[in-house]
Amino acid sequence: MEFSVRFDNAPGTPPRSGPVQVGWFLTEEAGAVIYDPPERVRSTELNRTHAKSASRCPAVINLESRYFVIKCPFDINIGFVRDEKGKPGLRNLSGEASAIRGNKLGQKLHVTNESEWRRKDVPTIQLSLPYVFVSDEPVYINQVSPFMHYRREQLPGTIFGGRFPINVWPRPLMWAFEWADPSKPIVLRRGEPLFYAQFETWSPDRPVTVVEAEKTPELKAYLEHISGAVNYVNQTFSLFEAAERVRPETLVKPVRRRGGTGGAPG
Repeated sequence: MEFSVRFDNAPGTPPRSGPVQVGWFLTEEAGAVIYDPPERVRSTELNRTHAKSASRCPAVINLESRYFVIKCPFDINIGFVRDEKGKPGLRNLSGEASAIRGNKLGQKLHVTNESEWRRKDVPTIQLSLPYVFVSDEPVYINQVSPFMHYRREQLPGTIFGGRFPINVWPRPLMWAFEWADPSKPIVLRRGEPLFYAQFETWSPDRPVTVVEAEKTPELKAYLEHISGAVNYVNQTFSLFEAAERVRPETLVKPVRRRGGTGGAPG
């Protein structure tokens, strides 16, 4: 069964205009300070003095403005191992020098079941994150590799993301990685880009603003209504219509903080 979110406006209502508002929030309160707010991608540190610099090109600026970066919350230095029974696992290569305790790392980062790997002998690992994006009009999120970020030492594999409608299916994101060469370690530093979030809207010329959203009772109840469905249904996209029928009209209520509105930096 195929399903696509309706992008049309309700009968008799004018087309929406102006920026598309996307809300974000964290599902966890404990240790939330380590998770940086999503930031708009901008090459501000590059050459902008010359009139013909690529950093001043309208097409480049427009592209960058549509991507938001999610950063790594803590240092990661792991190796791939198998136990005496051949079961795959992870080893914290930093040992006692690790900034994160081993038991906490194990709660966040794990190897998926080997039978679920997309390619034989290419392990898949997942880092659970508390970021959730939501909108009150049709918006798809695209989770992609941070392709505008240069790493001197390349990761031994590639991330794979996904695409889904955040107006009817807001859910916590994760960083998923296919370990193409498990003989090499995965090293990530706190503050380094994990992935980009890019948002699709019905009108491609409309800009996107990202604001911190309040976890209202309505939003919490809706998340509870759709949470865990992946554990019981293989094709969760088939549930979008059912979710849309019970969705409250408004889920995004920007957080008001002293000195700002809780929007994404930039």
